[in-house]
Amino acid sequence: MRKLQVDILGLSTSPHTNGAYALILYELEGKRKLPIIIGGFEAQAIALKLENIKPPRPFTHDLFKNIADAFHLHVNEIIIDELHNETFYAKVVCEVNGEVHEIDARPSDAIAIAVRFNAPLFVTEEIMNEAGIKEEQKEEEEDDVPLEPDEVMQPGLLRTDTPLDELQSELNEAINNENYEEAARLRDEITRLKSSS
Repeated sequence: MRKLQVDILGLSTSPHTNGAYALILYELEGKRKLPIIIGGFEAQAIALKLENIKPPRPFTHDLFKNIADAFHLHVNEIIIDELHNETFYAKVVCEVNGEVHEIDARPSDAIAIAVRFNAPLFVTEEIMNEAGIKEEQKEEEEDDVPLEPDEVMQPGLLRTDTPLDELQSELNEAINNENYEEAARLRDEITRLKSSS
């Protein structure tokens, strides 16, 4: 299992997601982004730590950090290593008294813990290949030559996009507009179409 190191690009929300957020991870040595839909509480827990805002009382992830520190537990890394039915799975790899343990976790909780321990984040290459979204090159867009109006009407030049092509085009547009919730939805729809064909 080859793993790719990622970092947090940011959190984004939209009125269509009913309080959910898209946590955007990006490859440190690549051009792909991985949007993961997470709940509002977990988004808040991650955002507070990223912004170095200390709540008056410890939240759940802060409590875990305090307990871990008291018992000399160290979080080595977080690995997002599975994707089943559009649900991501993660492991918190921690060490106590020289013993390494992998603990199953939701990616949102694992990342909220990782930011508190300054632990590195990893995604398996298989997941990035399946669910990652590649940033389109700006130069490629500039090289596209628009058709003249009379060329569009000529036989053989009409676009005959398949539903998959249309979805891919919408996905590229969503990425360019940094609408990662829509990009995640389109990515999942493309995956469903490809698996059913």
